[in-house]
Amino acid sequence: MSAAQKIKVGVVGLGSMGLGMALVLASKGFSVAAFDLSGAALAKAEDGGASITPSAADVFAVSDVVVLSLPAAQHVQAVMTEAQEAGHLAKGVPPKVVIDTSTSEVEVSRSLAARLDVTGHGFLDAPVSGGPSGAAAGTLATMVGGDETYFTMALPVLEAIAAKIIFVGPSGAGNVAKLVNNMLVASHMITTLEAVRLAEAAGVSAADALRVVNSATGRSAISEIHFPNWVLPRSFDSGFSAGLMRKDVRLARELAAQLGCEMPVADLVAEMWSEPRSELTDSDDFMLMGDPQAARFTTKETTNG
Repeated sequence: MSAAQKIKVGVVGLGSMGLGMALVLASKGFSVAAFDLSGAALAKAEDGGASITPSAADVFAVSDVVVLSLPAAQHVQAVMTEAQEAGHLAKGVPPKVVIDTSTSEVEVSRSLAARLDVTGHGFLDAPVSGGPSGAAAGTLATMVGGDETYFTMALPVLEAIAAKIIFVGPSGAGNVAKLVNNMLVASHMITTLEAVRLAEAAGVSAADALRVVNSATGRSAISEIHFPNWVLPRSFDSGFSAGLMRKDVRLARELAAQLGCEMPVADLVAEMWSEPRSELTDSDDFMLMGDPQAARFTTKETTNG
């Protein structure tokens, strides 16, 4: 066992991303403690080599580094409060580092980092990209904000779950970078759909048009990866929901509003991603937005609401 693998790692949140990360960490020799509200997810984690704790707070009690993979900022705050109230992040306790891989809110991450720093512990905002398949393979990309000392302490764990690790800057910087990224993803989904529709209306197949786009300057991850893998085969099962995309777009616009940064295209994109305009429920896979066979956006005037 390497020195890095002697680090005791906890994972709180065993959804489509967290479970993959927990299993990868266990497969690479780390001692992994895990918690989730889902009994089925806990069973899968245990089968993969993780030990199960009675609560989220108990994960902190037995871990040096804790990975959070939770739906939203309020869930991150609740878990952190539970761990602090239980005394697992108190002054005098051996230093722990929390790696929050959730797409959270900038000010929440900065507040939590400041609170933990007072008692000698670290909090990194480290949202990830790469989807459930990347989590299961340990090939995620992560953008990290926080104190460099804590980043160095957490690096062996980050290297186990991610193939690309970008230290962006101080606390909150990782969140900002992820929101910027996902704002572009939301936009690219719509513009790629329009490009495919135009090509097909003019007699060029979507597949042929994308072969050209992906060899030229119009390409994006949406055109190179998402459309060929999930849209054109009509599987629509990327593992990322329309509701999560709406959340990320909302957070990006809220950040822009706080900073007085005008984003007219983002405002239009948000309106088009809304449930009434897109006709997608929050639980639908976000790949359905790119379905060229759907009548989406073709029968109504698009207005900037």
